[in-house]
Amino acid sequence: MNNLVFTLIFALMATFAQAQVTTLPLWEGTPPLQNASDLKEEVVTQDIIRIANVQTPTIEVYLPSKQIATGQAVVIFPGGGYGILAYDKEGTDFAKWLNANGIAGIVVKYRLPISKSLTDPKEVPLMDAQRAIRLVRQNAAQWNIDPAKVGVLGFSAGGHLASTLSTQYKHEVERPKDAIDALSARPDFSILAYPVISFRDAAVHSGSRKNLIGENASQELMDRFSGELNVNPETPPTFLVHAQDDKGVPIENSLLYYTALHKNGVTASLHIYPTGGHGFGFGIGNGSVSTWRDVLLAWMGDL
Repeated sequence: MNNLVFTLIFALMATFAQAQVTTLPLWEGTPPLQNASDLKEEVVTQDIIRIANVQTPTIEVYLPSKQIATGQAVVIFPGGGYGILAYDKEGTDFAKWLNANGIAGIVVKYRLPISKSLTDPKEVPLMDAQRAIRLVRQNAAQWNIDPAKVGVLGFSAGGHLASTLSTQYKHEVERPKDAIDALSARPDFSILAYPVISFRDAAVHSGSRKNLIGENASQELMDRFSGELNVNPETPPTFLVHAQDDKGVPIENSLLYYTALHKNGVTASLHIYPTGGHGFGFGIGNGSVSTWRDVLLAWMGDL
C-alpha cells in the first residue's frame, strides 16, 4: 500500500505541477578554490541516487506551472555527511513535491570537501550555497519567483550547510567577484530536517565534522562551524524537524539551534517526533513523522 501511495503522489505531481526543469552551473569555468583536474564525478544508483566527487557544481531548477505558483522558492541541500549527496531522496524528490504545492524547488549539487581538487575544502560548500541563492535571485523574474521569498532546505549534513548559510551568509574568502556577488546570499527562511548543527563533542556527527574540517581541527574552527554559536537576530525564521530516536544525528543538534534562535528573538518552529530514525526523508510509512510535510506547508503559508 505504501508503494502505491508513493506512486500516486508522484503521478499527481506530474499531472498538476507540470514542472519545468533547468540545470545551470554555479560557476563559469573552473570553480573558485579548485584546481583544474581530470577527476570525475561519481554517480551510484541503487536504492537511491548517490553522487560523490562533484567537480562541476550545479543547480537543478524545478518550476511549478504559473497557475499554481506562490512565488516562494526553496533551495535544497541534500545530505550525505559531506561525503556524498543523497541526490534524489533528499533533493529532486522534494523539488517535485514542492512544485506540486506551487513552490519552486532548486536542488544544489554542491562540491564535497573530501575532493582532492579543492584548495581550501572547508570553505567550498558554503561558497557554493551562497552562489546558489544568488543565482536564484538573479533569475527570479524569469522563473516567476519573488526574490524576497527564497528559502533553504537542508537534510542532515545538508542541514548543517543550510544552517551555516543562514548564520554566515556574509562570509567571504578571497576570490574573483562578478555582478552576481552583489546580490544577497541571506535565505528568507530556513528548513532543517534532522540537521547536523554542532561540531562540539556532546552532539557532534563525527563523520560530517571530519569530512569538512578534518580530524584534528582547532577549537576555533569547531566553534565557527557550530551553528548554535553563530545565530544572531538576523538569522532567518527557521523550521526544524527531528526524530527522538535518531541514532545518527542526536536531537540535541536541533534543540541547541532552536534554543539559540529563541534567545536571539528569531521566529522558530521545532518539531520532534518520537520515532523516525535518521534520514526519514518523506517519512512515508514511518508513523507520525509522515505528516511533517503538512506541518511544514502550513508554516510556510504563515511566513
